[in-house]
Amino acid sequence: MPLKLAIPNKGRLNERALHILRQAGLELDDIDDRKLFVHLKHRDLTIMFLRASDISRFVHKGAVDVGITGRDIVVESGVDVTTLYDMNFGHCRLAVAVPDESGIDSVADIVDGSVVATSFPNMTQQYFARLGKKVEIARISGAAEVTPHLGVADFIVDLVSSGSTLKMNHLKEIATIMESQAVVIANKASYGGQNKEAIDELVAAMRSVADAENKKYLMADVPTTSLEEVRRYLPGIAGPTVMSIMGRDDVVAVHVVIDKDRVYDAINRLKKLGATGILITPIDRMVP
Repeated sequence: MPLKLAIPNKGRLNERALHILRQAGLELDDIDDRKLFVHLKHRDLTIMFLRASDISRFVHKGAVDVGITGRDIVVESGVDVTTLYDMNFGHCRLAVAVPDESGIDSVADIVDGSVVATSFPNMTQQYFARLGKKVEIARISGAAEVTPHLGVADFIVDLVSSGSTLKMNHLKEIATIMESQAVVIANKASYGGQNKEAIDELVAAMRSVADAENKKYLMADVPTTSLEEVRRYLPGIAGPTVMSIMGRDDVVAVHVVIDKDRVYDAINRLKKLGATGILITPIDRMVP
């Protein structure tokens, strides 16, 4: 049986998940919005396109082996799955927000009996129960921001990233229930059985893409008199690779992986040391 991986069929996590899988070397060029699944050629892997809100349950039931979805969805569903990898994208937070004119500045100001509109009733109920607050949950499927202005709710609990949507709707954030991001989850039986190796390989491939995105590959011809300083300044992963140049005893070729945010300073430093032929290239994957 092929390994089954579920990814969101649309929304904030879909595009980034597809990018990572493509960078990992999986052939996903023939995907369109109408496809529910695709079986990868020459690879024992089927990718399913499901609603992000359903993925954790499908993984829990064993309908798929692995899934990419939001941590908030996993926690809200309450299912028992194995979280394998925090993917470092899709960052957001589940927040409590109230109307600007409400006079409420903290959760302590919320009175018992207040109505909260949310798509996350379980986490919301648990959060306020821990605080000893009795609130009424108005479960909705979207557009929580408008509910206080319609008189449907007194305040909301919703996902927030930049906070701009709250401001546009005259709401202010007063508390964070949890931080969230995209995660890779696996069915416990599948990961504990014969699919463990294949799942680990898939996760390692995705991780290698994320690791590479913060790195650049630098190549330069460096005078031998500056080589020791270059070694100290650009240690790389296991030290820079130094190669001789045919017909030159005074210059060597240096190749090194550096952090993306160091590129600007590294180029200027190398030029001052007499380096020439400086070339910076992206890295698709970086496998330790």
